Amino acid sequence: MKQSKYGCFINCPATIGLLIGRGLYLSFSKNQYLYDSFINYFQYQMRFSLQKAYSFLAFVLIFFTGSVQIFAQADNSNFKNYQLAAPRVAKAYAQYNDLLKKQFEAKGLNYPPKNIYIRAFKAQNELEIWVKNNDNDTFTLFKQYKICALSGSLGPKRWEGDRQVPEGYYFISNFNPSSDFYLSLLLSYPNYSDMLLGNKADPGGDIYIHGGCVTIGCLPMQDEGIQEIYTLCLNAKINGQNNIPVHIFPTRFNKAGLNFLGREYADDVNRQRFWINLKAGYDHFERTHTLYPVMYNQEGKYIY
Repeated sequence: MKQSKYGCFINCPATIGLLIGRGLYLSFSKNQYLYDSFINYFQYQMRFSLQKAYSFLAFVLIFFTGSVQIFAQADNSNFKNYQLAAPRVAKAYAQYNDLLKKQFEAKGLNYPPKNIYIRAFKAQNELEIWVKNNDNDTFTLFKQYKICALSGSLGPKRWEGDRQVPEGYYFISNFNPSSDFYLSLLLSYPNYSDMLLGNKADPGGDIYIHGGCVTIGCLPMQDEGIQEIYTLCLNAKINGQNNIPVHIFPTRFNKAGLNFLGREYADDVNRQRFWINLKAGYDHFERTHTLYPVMYNQEGKYIY
């Protein structure tokens, strides 16, 4: 068969069909009826012209994209059921969900939330929840919570056992409904920057936002606070936000905060360089109330 410049992709729709069929089998293995119906229809279409086969392949892509969304919704539903089966989550949801809805409505925010952003300031012992209604909106400050204990000093976490609370850009990677500290939200520490700049063998881990008001390296809340925060994050996750960003800063990078860091850490060149890099993301959000996508270079520096 004559090869076009696109090779087998143009001339072998049957091969493409087999690959797609295999992918659908792996994706739809939990729904055999859906898979069988799809394959039967594909075989029927392949009896016709190449043009119709290509039209069908376009349909495949649309169908597959929609199916991914359906399965994501099913996963979110299962996640919600699993979480609400836990007594502490059920109690928090029953006690705070309606209250949070009223507080959202008072600020002109849609509930349940679709997009939330968390940022924390170690020097001020503050954690903020920001919300936006739609992807193209800017964030609005919803509420501030008190971080009731901190260990270590200002500066990033670099190894296991240094007692430091991390500083940098993270997201919530797990929900723990049966935590030793009432409820807890696992952060994605260490990120790529932490692994490059910290102890590569053992940078530490298990950093949470949690209740109980005791900590070594985490962000602890009173139990009432973590119940609200957990409920908000749970609703955002159920509503389709798979990555909830959590940004942790040593202090607010305003005039007072910069003067404090310059005075107290004047001789610590490494921390000063790290904070200058971190400040760029902080400044962008302060100006625009939107988030930069965060990337890294080979030296572990944040790139915006």
